[in-house]
Amino acid sequence: MKYNIALVPGDGIGPEIVGATVEVLKITAGKFGHDFAFNTYLAGGSALDEFGVPLPQETVDGCLASDSVLLGAVGGPKWDAVPNHMRPEKALLGLRKALGLYTNLRPAAIQPALAEACVLRPDIAAKGFDLMIVRELTGGIYFGDRGRNEAGDAAYDTEAYSVMEIERVARRAFETARRRKGHLTSVDKANVLETSRLWRETVHRLGETEYPDVRLDDMYVDNAAMQIIRDPSFFDVLVTSNMFGDILSDEASQVTGSIGLLASASLGDSSRGMYEPIHGSAPDIAGKDLANPIATVLSAAMMLRYSFDLAEEADYIEKAVADVLSEGWRTADIKAPGQEDWLRGSEMRDKILEKLV
Repeated sequence: MKYNIALVPGDGIGPEIVGATVEVLKITAGKFGHDFAFNTYLAGGSALDEFGVPLPQETVDGCLASDSVLLGAVGGPKWDAVPNHMRPEKALLGLRKALGLYTNLRPAAIQPALAEACVLRPDIAAKGFDLMIVRELTGGIYFGDRGRNEAGDAAYDTEAYSVMEIERVARRAFETARRRKGHLTSVDKANVLETSRLWRETVHRLGETEYPDVRLDDMYVDNAAMQIIRDPSFFDVLVTSNMFGDILSDEASQVTGSIGLLASASLGDSSRGMYEPIHGSAPDIAGKDLANPIATVLSAAMMLRYSFDLAEEADYIEKAVADVLSEGWRTADIKAPGQEDWLRGSEMRDKILEKLV
């Protein structure tokens, strides 16, 4: 099979980690008899420098013509002084809108080899966990009406959701749970918010009529935040609104022990998605061969699984990463205190490639 992949390296360490991941994808394609074609486009600060805008139309068109998109990271202090509408981060919002991406999938799992780095109590970390947060991406309070009164001494932000918006993200969550352990937790604040009551009603209706095979339960967001710390092994898939998902996914990323290992996917109605690591552009280490490519490599594995339906190939990449970590190899961001034999970014790439051939 041939797949066209749009590469958007972005800024900072983006080109380094995307470049390393392309090598992983090339070897995987050869191993399984696929043909991955790569086309590179500018977005973020690099596009602002080259074209005067953070998201050129050429990039939008190229991503729309692709089968999926692999993104590095955008932004950096170099562009802090530009007007708000020209900030590099606007490229992400523009791409999500152009590609119709309304769902974000963010996994948070503890790598057995890195259990000692987990911030949770050892007895909790020892149980292990592998959860997936499904976040609604284009609605809710972040996109509702907002403003201030004439005096400027009061402000408002409006939370609003339609049944359609809830249904489409809930279906993605149910389908994701079906691929995993068959357990979905819907997170809301239905004891206070009317939007959460509509959310809960809609999710339950879908569960009863379309997904009776998936075990569904509800949890208030404040309790969910506590349970992610108290017993993350309880969760399989969580589905929630834009703001709640933003907060919970960041919390979940920290209990894994390293934000440098975590991937994400943004999806819509089509199979095309945008895949990216959750860490930033890290401009302070750009060009120093210190960037850990693992999060981007795992994002590519998600692309194979969710956009191309290549589960075996995704497992192949994920196992290579797990094997490298289990052997004790570490980059600077995940090395143990006092560990001196850590790898540079290119060396970690090479260790992963060795496991793939």
